[in-house]
Amino acid sequence: MDEVDSGREGSAVTAVPIGLSDPRVREPAPADMPAHGPLVDRFGRVHRDLRVSLTDRCSLRCTYCMPEQGNEWLAKQSILTLDEIERVARIAAAQGISTFRLTGGEPLLRRDIVQIVERLAALETPDGPVQIAMTTNAIGLDKVLPALVDAGLGRLNISIDTVDRERFRDLTRRDRLHDVVAGIQAAAASRLRPLKFNAVAMRGVNDDELVELVQFALDNDAQMRFIEQMPLDAGHTWSRESMVTREEILERLSERWDLEPVPGRGGAPAESWRLAGTGSTVGVIASVTAPFCGACDRLRLTADGQLRNCLFSNREFDLVPLLRGSGTDDDLEQLLRGCIWRKLPGHAINDPGFLQPDRGMNAIGG
Repeated sequence: MDEVDSGREGSAVTAVPIGLSDPRVREPAPADMPAHGPLVDRFGRVHRDLRVSLTDRCSLRCTYCMPEQGNEWLAKQSILTLDEIERVARIAAAQGISTFRLTGGEPLLRRDIVQIVERLAALETPDGPVQIAMTTNAIGLDKVLPALVDAGLGRLNISIDTVDRERFRDLTRRDRLHDVVAGIQAAAASRLRPLKFNAVAMRGVNDDELVELVQFALDNDAQMRFIEQMPLDAGHTWSRESMVTREEILERLSERWDLEPVPGRGGAPAESWRLAGTGSTVGVIASVTAPFCGACDRLRLTADGQLRNCLFSNREFDLVPLLRGSGTDDDLEQLLRGCIWRKLPGHAINDPGFLQPDRGMNAIGG
């Protein structure tokens, strides 16, 4: 497994251009923005969840995410260091961010992943300790999971779109299903619960495997969650016709189980249903056909230090000049607040004027 160093020295790869018109926001904070108190936007949504992307690199090349070759990676020196990540997280925690989810690319490619978990797990919010979660493809997880748990990892999501080896190889362009299964087995044997598996439902790819994926999750004491395919591929090839909808997913699962809605979703991205006779649940994240923007409490930090207040945003808020210049913690807090205050009411995927973000999912962070 290739690993990503966290330092600034090394490769002189050119940084990926963000766009012809630079969307990184450096303007003054809005005059009506609260300077203190909860991290709230104009629509009253209090933010408690920060997704921290550790790298844009990945050990797989999933067809719905990135090309097999020709990827322009972020320059090594642009990737936030351990100390920089900790500083941003400490400031966010002090303002009420209580969950930090480590993403990528593939977060396990960071050589300092255990140290990152350890540092972040030691943070406190005004109401108590933070929770550290991770989303991973599980390649190499079996080797590092005990250290991650000891460091303070509390929750784990594993991406697994198919359990068929040939289909996995075609979909990810890598013959690594055995490595993923080894990671899943380690996770199932750990004390991390709830354990969740994520699968992107794709027409003509794995839509005939939905029941089998749920059973695979049940066999590993995990919850299966299906995700509607979203317009976040680096090649901008997404089409609504190829997307398997929430209703189609539920229809397929209903052929095998009676489904009972689970109330009390709150700000969670997944709706959940109980599977009759199993004592377990299945989730669906329907960002396209059933958006949950009204309860969204999340924001994202990219691996190169850009804050994003929505997964589908075309604007970014650049922390790097403050982190690597003379910016104070108060400066960083105000930029964080300004990012959240400017958040729009929704992602507008279903609007005719919707524009797909320039960055692919691997560069934004899951």
